[in-house]
Amino acid sequence: MWNKVQETVNYLKNKTNYIPEFGVILGSGLGSFTQDMEIEFTIPYAEIPNFPVSTVQGHKGALVFGKIGTKSVVAMQGRFHFYEGYDMKTVTFPVRVMKYLGVNKLIVSNASGGVNPNYKVGDVVLIKDHINFFPDHPLRGTNDERFGPRFVNMSEPYSRSLMKRAKEIALQNEIDLKEGIYLGLQGPTFETLAEYKMVKNVGADCVGMSTVPEVIVARHMELDCLGISVITDMGDEENIDEVNHNEVLEAARKAEPHVRKLIKEFILSF
Repeated sequence: MWNKVQETVNYLKNKTNYIPEFGVILGSGLGSFTQDMEIEFTIPYAEIPNFPVSTVQGHKGALVFGKIGTKSVVAMQGRFHFYEGYDMKTVTFPVRVMKYLGVNKLIVSNASGGVNPNYKVGDVVLIKDHINFFPDHPLRGTNDERFGPRFVNMSEPYSRSLMKRAKEIALQNEIDLKEGIYLGLQGPTFETLAEYKMVKNVGADCVGMSTVPEVIVARHMELDCLGISVITDMGDEENIDEVNHNEVLEAARKAEPHVRKLIKEFILSF
């Protein structure tokens, strides 16, 4: 893994000569954040050594380097999921690469299903913690101490100081920002009524198929993380939205201006 990361990092450095401070992972339907960037380089995943390729609708599949104001950013237009058939080390490989490109703050966004009755479709949620229900773990296997320790402290997976700043930014920009706990499941099926009930009963507010592995690997390397989720459907044990992926993308697109504004102003605040 170490050699592959170094090979990919060297390729991207030679290609771009770029040192980004912020990394942004753009979830389903949220890829147009890059329109807020002064783009300097766009590199399709297919051209990057050792990178997997996005197979999901709504994930464009490119690494975008550019500026937000004076801040250097690298954004993933599309992420990789365990349900696509990739192992966890492949799913999280880009996070390793971003760290060694220079990133020290990682912003992760996603689309999720809400179980908190105070949520509605289109709400933007600041992820304050997560619950890992994935059947595999990205740190399983031999640990490479060059990346981080064998046993990772997960008492603060999402940086409290970054969350505090994001809440201040939301308030200043009149963005209605909820807070909640995200539960990660394998997918690709949407949840059943019983599964929505389980998600709620174990203490989560929303559920999705990503984010948790990436944040675990980021914390392994001591990257500070901010997580943002868009509620694209609602479900509880008595009522469930009939939902398909196109509807998820459409709900995410409607909420996207708020997410874009929040991320942009958050980066500019540093």
